[in-house]
Parts: sequence; structure tokens; C-alpha cells
Amino acid sequence: MNYRHVYHAGNFADVVKHAVLALLLERLGAKPAPYFVLDSHAGIGRYDLASEPSLRTGEAAGGIGRLREALAGQTPPPELAAYLAAVAALNDGGPDGETRWYPGSPRLARALMRPGDRLVLAEAHPEDSRTLKREFAGDAQVQVHHRDGYEALRAFLPPAERRGLVLIDPPYEDADEAERLVAGLAGAHRRWPTGVFALWYPIKERAWVWRLHEALAATGIRRQLLAELTIRPEDDWRRLNGCGMIVINPPWRLDGALAELLPRLHRALAPAAAAAGGSHEIAAAGGWTLDWLVPEE
Repeated sequence: MNYRHVYHAGNFADVVKHAVLALLLERLGAKPAPYFVLDSHAGIGRYDLASEPSLRTGEAAGGIGRLREALAGQTPPPELAAYLAAVAALNDGGPDGETRWYPGSPRLARALMRPGDRLVLAEAHPEDSRTLKREFAGDAQVQVHHRDGYEALRAFLPPAERRGLVLIDPPYEDADEAERLVAGLAGAHRRWPTGVFALWYPIKERAWVWRLHEALAATGIRRQLLAELTIRPEDDWRRLNGCGMIVINPPWRLDGALAELLPRLHRALAPAAAAAGGSHEIAAAGGWTLDWLVPEE
């Protein structure tokens, strides 16, 4: 439990994860029946981008900072509108205002929920769990639990609501994290086969990603949609080159929305390389992928 997300909040991987999460929640909210959200590795809810840990890494400047700069003065595109509105609302300003506070997945989910929807948050780090409880103190629609995320998958599924989403976003600081994730997902899906599951993972070493994909496909779970975005060449496994999301039971037309979202995010977030002489820029590094890891049939 050494990982602290405050050092990385608002970076490019957060932007990708939270933009996809916002699309999922928008689609759940398009039907009148209430829905349930479980965030298995919740963090602290909101992050101060002016704090010493955030300023030390400066990662937010290359994520939410770069995205808002790219869209400054423009009407947000439909696939980013809800996400950017949640960021702006947390900062009491319009879309072009200063971003001091960044919404983690709990605060983003809460921003998009309606009366009657329910959010359950699990956080294993004791200090972060206390911070999270203070963040949502008095909110009857949010329950915060100090417990292991994989234990939460067993404890809170299936929910009373028939519709909903499970976000699994572990820190990947343990060598066996991928194995725990796949096992936890398989059990959770058995308990709630109709739920939407969203799994985030880092892209550093491609061979590790392939092994994760193979393990997920081997579960036999159908309808696994894969979305990846990289902003750097994958020639150095010691750095974060990109990230991916696996969405199981994706809502209708999510793939079409992601086909619009991913290239837009890549253009905004991938740093362009200066050509020789510095007179112009060449194409940004990395790329994006959208495909079915496991189709419906």
C-alpha cells in the first residue's frame, strides 16, 4: 500500500481513464432505472494539483493541462463534454479556467450520478480511506469502506440494482497484481454477469500487456472491448508509455464513441517531436487501438 495517486493525478492516463468512465456513466444515465457503481481502488476522491507531490512530478501539465490547452476557446466535443464539465465544476469555473482540483474516479462518478443512483467506494490505504470518508461525509448516495479492493468485489456484488458499473483500477505495485485482477474479475463476473466492468491497466512492457490480454480472454467472458492509447514509443519499459481499458458488457454504441474519443485524445496528449532544425513538427509518437479482445460470439 505504498502507492499514492496524488503524484500522478490528472496525468494523461487519468485523462484517458476518466474520459472513458464518463462515457460509460452517461450511457447508464440515459435510462431511467437507478444504477450502482463500485470503485474497487478509489483513492481520495479529489486531488490538489497545487500540492507539493503533484508539483514535484508535474504530470498533470501533460494530461488535463495539455487537454484543456488544446481545447481552449472551443466548445467541448460531445465525447468529452461530461468529463470536462465535471472538471470545471470542481474548480468553480468555466471550461477555460484554472484547474487547481482534479476529480478522481469517485468524484467524477458522483458528478454524473442522479438521485437514486448509488456509489460504493473501497480504499485499502488507511490514510486515503479517511480522506475519502471526509470527502463524502453526509452524502447518503455514497458509501466508503476501508477494505481491499478485491475483497470488495466479493462483498458488494451483486448489488440490489440490476444495472451498474464496476471500475477496477489497482496500483499495479505488486508483482502478482495482474493475476489478482483477472481472478477478481472472473469471480465478480460470475456473481454479476450483466454488470458493466471497466479495467484500467498501464502500458510499459508490451509483453506484460499481451500476457494480461491472454489471461482475460482465457476467462471465457464474452464481450470484452479493448481501448488503448500510447503517447510514446514502447521502447523503454521503465516509463509509462500509455494505458488501456478493457470494458466488459459495454453499453450500446460505446465503441462508436470511443472511435471518436481516442484519436482526439491522442492528438491532444501525445507530445509532438521537433524535427531537425526545429522549423516544424513531425507526427506525435504512440497511437491508439480499439478492438474486441473477445467478441460477443
